[in-house]
Amino acid sequence: MNLPEANDFDELPSLLSLAELEQRLSGTPDTAGYRAALKWAREEIYKAFSDGTPAHDLVKAFTAINDRVIRGAWQHFLEDAGQDLALLAVGGYGRGELLPFSDIDLLILYAPDRLDEHASALEAFIAFCWDCGLEVGHSVRSVVECESEAGADLTIVTNLMESRRLCGDPELAEAMSEAVSPLRIWPADAFFRGKFTEQKKRHHKYDDSGYKLEPNVKEGPGGLRDIQMISWMSQRLYGSGDMQDFTEHGLLSDQEAATLFAGRDFLWRVRFALHMIAGRSEDRLLFDHQVRVAELFGYEDGSHNLAVEQFMQLYYRTIKGLSVLNDILLQLFNERIFHGTSDSSPQSLSPEFQLDRDFIQVKNPEVFRERPLALMEIFVLWADNEALGVKGIGADTLRIMRRDRNLIDSEFCASVEARQTFIEILRKPRGVLHTLRRMNRYGILGRYIPAFGKVIGRMQYDLFHTLTVDEHTLFVVRNIRRLAVPEFRHEFPEFSELARSLAKPELLTLAGLFHDIAKGRGGDHSELGGEDAYAFCHQHGLATADCELVAWLVRNHLLMSLTAQRKDVSDPQVVNEFASLVGSTPALDFLYLLTVCDIRATNAKLWNGFKAGLLRSLYSSARRVLERGNPVEEAELIAETRHQARSQLAESGLPNDQIDAVWARMDDEYFLKHSATEVAWQTQAIANTGEGAAATVLVRQFEGRGTAVFLYLPDARHLFAATTAALSQLGVNVLDARISNTTDGYTLDTFFISEPDGSEVNGPERRAEIRARLVQALASPDSKDWTVTRRVSTRRKHFSTPTQIYFSNAPDASYTIMELVAGDRPGLLSAVGRVFADLSIDLRDAKIGTIGERAEDLFFITAANGKAITDGALLHQLREAVTSALSGTT
Repeated sequence: MNLPEANDFDELPSLLSLAELEQRLSGTPDTAGYRAALKWAREEIYKAFSDGTPAHDLVKAFTAINDRVIRGAWQHFLEDAGQDLALLAVGGYGRGELLPFSDIDLLILYAPDRLDEHASALEAFIAFCWDCGLEVGHSVRSVVECESEAGADLTIVTNLMESRRLCGDPELAEAMSEAVSPLRIWPADAFFRGKFTEQKKRHHKYDDSGYKLEPNVKEGPGGLRDIQMISWMSQRLYGSGDMQDFTEHGLLSDQEAATLFAGRDFLWRVRFALHMIAGRSEDRLLFDHQVRVAELFGYEDGSHNLAVEQFMQLYYRTIKGLSVLNDILLQLFNERIFHGTSDSSPQSLSPEFQLDRDFIQVKNPEVFRERPLALMEIFVLWADNEALGVKGIGADTLRIMRRDRNLIDSEFCASVEARQTFIEILRKPRGVLHTLRRMNRYGILGRYIPAFGKVIGRMQYDLFHTLTVDEHTLFVVRNIRRLAVPEFRHEFPEFSELARSLAKPELLTLAGLFHDIAKGRGGDHSELGGEDAYAFCHQHGLATADCELVAWLVRNHLLMSLTAQRKDVSDPQVVNEFASLVGSTPALDFLYLLTVCDIRATNAKLWNGFKAGLLRSLYSSARRVLERGNPVEEAELIAETRHQARSQLAESGLPNDQIDAVWARMDDEYFLKHSATEVAWQTQAIANTGEGAAATVLVRQFEGRGTAVFLYLPDARHLFAATTAALSQLGVNVLDARISNTTDGYTLDTFFISEPDGSEVNGPERRAEIRARLVQALASPDSKDWTVTRRVSTRRKHFSTPTQIYFSNAPDASYTIMELVAGDRPGLLSAVGRVFADLSIDLRDAKIGTIGERAEDLFFITAANGKAITDGALLHQLREAVTSALSGTT
């Protein structure tokens, strides 16, 4: 085969004057002159980028620039090499797809026994390229070595397939090209299987999702590497990887080819912008860069969507479309390689569809135009026939579906048959999630539910939501469905048991599907989504009561999590109010499961034992109220806690008189704040502490409750500040703080903690480290040596959250609630604690909420008299002091 030459890139658009570049490179090469020429050329192309020059022209221009610099250096250092050597561009450089800081991959070919003579000149050539600022990667091989290594390594043969001669002996280069041709050394089936396995492993590295918060433009699913994969397969089968030839080979329609070209150019342009911004090779759309890239693409903030969110939605939708084209093309290659001569007979599945080589195919290419409902029925058929080994929808059928999916219009969606089919999907005992995912991947779900179509690819620019709205929604459905599948019941047996008791589990799936469907629309997404959900359920023939339940769940899908995270679920008044809002035990069951599945799908690191324990406590207490039909009283709860704790302590052998002696020092509120297990644990610790002993510090892992730290020592003004500073320095997150005092001046503080990523504090060594550090810090808590040297993470620095403070008093004026919203950072709680101590404000409890980059904390405080703070001047002073303190934290 004929090897491409460097001069393939001589003809370029007017964005760059090659004549001027060559004039700047003329004369004896020197690094300063070449560096200056490269700098000038790069700046010229940056201007062209800003002027909107197509990405295809930009990458060609960079290729041409590097060709000239490298050829100039070669001719200077190796002009006498003659037929001994050849210089080839390989990989992305060989394809002619260079960006500002792409690696320059070179292959130096040498004729037998002719390398040593030119070794010093080659070293000087490579050194010169590096000194000029080129990121050169090179290999030195003979033709025989190329053939041997290419035959053993699929990556090497792929790299060499894209070779392009720059300088040196053309016959030597051609000999290498012939020797390593995959037509000779890699059978088509082995080549396909190897490259397909490579892609699967690469996708798995990115959790098989291109919808990451910081996606990789090159390597992630739907990225540039997937397009290259298609090109490699085409080159192996047809001798050309040029996408212009795809239509000629019957691989793509004109419209599909246009989509592929547009997607590739968009990703090139994104990657080009990343290189410009970073000043180096960068393929990841990091938070550092997303806002700036959006600006370079011309996006502006809207009333409901930030510019960066609009840009990222375009990005995610682009890679979604490219992923489907990748599916189609790889399947076509698979059919042509493995089944080109197969005479197997298709198996009929229905009047419209058949199973052909494990893929569902249409019998008639006009089936969707003649009967649009088949666009939905094909997914039901897929789910119903997986036992037959169905691998998917055939490439030709996918192509026809893409062509005809616009037939899913308002008339289609209003048809009784379509609505019955969709509800049938949701009611299936298995395969619901897979069916919805497939419908979303191939563009059907967003057309059938237009509101869902609007959130496809929509992201929220924060550190809390780790997936786009559509991906998050389908993860919620995934979590819901796994509760109903027997093989996954071991994951969350309590929730699986509850899910099995639901009379109509499809209602929970519908609530999961609609809970975030109105995001980005403006207004309260819960209320708007509730309206959408009711209308959808009503249109699909659900009973009025079922429609109302689904709509209520969507409107209130945040109610339970906000109550648990922002209120004291041990307070009977909070529980009674929550139960009143829920109204019935069936509604509570549905809401509990939806809340759990939503939290676990928002961010996998959010779910931990502490959060599970909070929700379980709220659920159990509210269910009790609803079953009884009357509110729970404080006295009743206190009596139950004391009784259960005493039973546990009796098993440990602690005498009643010692228990009574400890409890006599506690007020009733202590027994409301803590579970019976916590009370028993702390009572035992206090009873074991002798008079005059130093601080008692215990760290314990509670099953299903998380990790708790218990402090028992004489009260000190700066105790909270010292404790939280020590925990922050250890890299520990505080999730909850419960402060109690004895009648004789001791404090009993309980902190629930997690690791920085939200995971449990596991292992005795880590717990011992935490305990030792706290013992040291609490030896003199008023010393004010609370240094926190940990810095704000790089990710968090890209978000600016202004400090906001709000005050409100409890109805009985027993305490004041200080609500703090600020940028999360190490040492925040300690800084707040210092202000409390300095102003003689007492802390009763704290609810610590970290929402991505935001700290949303509640502090329950009192004045020195033990009552709510009613002095307006003191509240103003407190707000100013906390704001000032946080502006100085790092």
